[in-house]
Formats: sequence, structure tokens, C-alpha cells
Amino acid sequence: MTPATAPRPSLCRVCLHQYEGGKICPKCDRPRTISHPELFELTVAHIDCDAFYASIEKRDNPELAAKPVMIGGEHRGVVSTCCYIARMNGVRSAMPMYKAKKLCPDAVILRPRMSHYQAVGRQVREMMRDLTPLVEPLSIDEAFLDLTGTERLHKASPAKLLAKFALDVEREVGITVSVGLAANKFLAKLASDMDKPRGFTVIGESDKKAVLAGLPITRIYGIGAKSAKALEKDGLSQISQLQEMEESTLIRRYGETGQRLYRLSRGIDTRRVSPESETKSVSSERTLDKDLADYDALEEKLWGLCENVSADLKRKELAGVTITLKLKTSMHRIITRSRTISGATQLAGTIFEIGQQLLRPLADGSPYRLIGIGVSHFRPLTEADQPDLIEPARTKRQTAEKAMDALRGKFGTAAIVKGRSSLPAKDAPSPTKK
Repeated sequence: MTPATAPRPSLCRVCLHQYEGGKICPKCDRPRTISHPELFELTVAHIDCDAFYASIEKRDNPELAAKPVMIGGEHRGVVSTCCYIARMNGVRSAMPMYKAKKLCPDAVILRPRMSHYQAVGRQVREMMRDLTPLVEPLSIDEAFLDLTGTERLHKASPAKLLAKFALDVEREVGITVSVGLAANKFLAKLASDMDKPRGFTVIGESDKKAVLAGLPITRIYGIGAKSAKALEKDGLSQISQLQEMEESTLIRRYGETGQRLYRLSRGIDTRRVSPESETKSVSSERTLDKDLADYDALEEKLWGLCENVSADLKRKELAGVTITLKLKTSMHRIITRSRTISGATQLAGTIFEIGQQLLRPLADGSPYRLIGIGVSHFRPLTEADQPDLIEPARTKRQTAEKAMDALRGKFGTAAIVKGRSSLPAKDAPSPTKK
């Protein structure tokens, strides 16, 4: 019997029976199984809740079960998330709501209940921690897990533990999850998105190159639409093309990004699963001496806050993808606006740029007595502030800021001051952490 035809390690996702053989479980006669040569050897997982907000709403209201559901502002804003019925009509997360309503006019639109979703997210997170202390959350509804060494404790393989976890979440929480199991974080996250909803996909060392070869370059994290267009101009659109190129060639063309493309196109990722940090967000705010309504005046205050947040992030070795602007009106009404960017950052320039975009529409002549900025939803530093292939000027600014940070570290914080940094020391805002 050749290796290609030999029985492969298999697991039934219904009765959790481990066996070697085909697609039908010999114990319960169900076809819901998973097979892979390395199934019981791999230990790094990514778990992603399926259509999280919409799934909770459907769980809480069974009348919505067969209806398309979208979460977000009914008239303005974007779709926070949507159920799979809505997705079949072309609706996607972050799509403008007016466009989503045209694609799916029969959809039920619900405003988000964030505190409720967060409570459910914490419940799922605690169930993850019952499997392993090495849980690295990426957001409210997804996390990496490292199950190395857990087999002796739980008397079960990581694959079996994950399959049981998915069943437990479905039974106890009332929502579903998709699981990716692999040798590293990049492949695990890629796998969890391949068979949604209720998926369980395995990518091993033996097949990672072949699996990656069939995917577009945009499946590599940090390569968004703009970067993909730049690569496409060079004739690169598929990961298989990167696999045929030398590392030196990619580095010569794209610098740090080229080295990352070389490694990830071959499924190489050395990042470790890091348990959740106690710091949920880093922010800085200032109560103003007098109410301000002018955009330029508010922007001036914003820059100093961004520098403070950036300094705190760098000190704590954190980088986040969600930037939140906070304003308090003269009538003490708090207004917040957030934006999630494609790549994590800890740089003042990037935080300020997003803060400006959030501030402009709110600077409509209304007086404000407080302004603040914050960063949350942290990611590994290896994913932070990647070179921008589309906007080299942005990359130059990032490089300049990193160079100034290095000089400050060597000669002190007062050694170099950026052009906008003109606040007297006594007025400098202090960062606040949650």
C-alpha cells in the first residue's frame, strides 16, 4: 500500500471517535469527519466564531433563524457583521449600509449590543482557557491557541480537544465556531477561514506549500487591496508565483515586505502564541481649558495626544488595529468614533492620520470640552507598521519616526522634537490605560 492510499488518521466531529480510514465514521456512521496525515501531531489553532454578532441575535430570537440579518446603523454607517444568508446576497462586513440594503432589501437590521456580545465573547474565551493557558485573543470573537503539552493533561489529542470544544460551544453557548489547526499561527488562521461556518480545516507541514500555491496573494496578512494592485503591476497575483522566486529578489524589490512575502508564501511563521495582555487599550485625553469648536485648534491638541499614546504603546511593546477618537461636548455628551485599519500600528503619525479622518466630520462648529484618542485590539509587533508598497511617502514617514525613536532612546526624550510637538511640558497630557 502506497503512502497516498494508506489509511489516514481521522476524527469524527460528532462522536469524537479517532480512527484510521475513510470519510464515514465507523462508530456512528456519520460523514462529518476530518482526516489528515498530521491530524494528531499539530498543536497551534485559530478559533473564529461564525458571524458572531448575527449568530447571537439569532440565538436570542429564534424567529430570525431563517432571515437575513445585518448588524449596524440602519441609515448611516457600515455593516458590522451579517449572517450567512445575507452574505449569499453579496453583503459583507464593513460594507456601507445603504449598499447592503440594496443587495438585501429583506434583511433585518439590528443595532449592535456590544456589552451583550462582549459577555458572550468572555464566556467563549473562558472555555478556551479550560483547554490551555496559551490563548492569544485577536478580537472579541477569535483567538489563537497553543495546545502543546495538553494531551497528557486532558488525555486527548489537540485535534480531539478542539472538536469537543466546538461541540461544547454549540451546545452551551448556542453559536458555532470554525477551527483551523496547523503548525503555526499564519497557517492556522488561514485554515479557520476555509470552510465556514462550522468548519474544521487542517494544514500540515506536508501540504502547506500546495495549499498556499492555490491562493491569491491577498490571503497573506498585511497585503490589502492597494498592495495587491502594486504587486499585480509587477505581474504577481498568486502565492504560487512567490514560491518560485528567490528571497534575495523579493527583498531587493520590496524590502522588508519582500522577506515576509518569501517566508509566508512557504508557510514559514515563527511567531509564538502569546497569552492575553492585561492592557485592553492605551489612550490619552485632555479636558480643555476652554471649549473649542475650530478644527485646527482641536487638531493641534490631537497631535500631542497621539504622541503620548504612541510612546506608551512603544514602551509596552504593543500595537493595535482599532483607533478611537473621543470628544465631550460642552453639554457633557460623550461622542466616540472608531476605525479599524488593515495593519496594526504603534506610530504617532499613523494614529494621528486616522484621528484626523475621524475628527473632521465632527468639527462642525459644535464646542467641545474634552478630546481623546486611543488604540485597542492589539496584534503582534511583527505585524505592525509594515512598509506600504502603494504609498512610499507613508513608509518614509514611518522610517523617520522609528529613527527619531532610536535617537530619543539613546540621547533622551528631549533630543528630538517633531514639528508639531510644541506643547509646554506642563500641558502635556498623561496616558490612561484600561
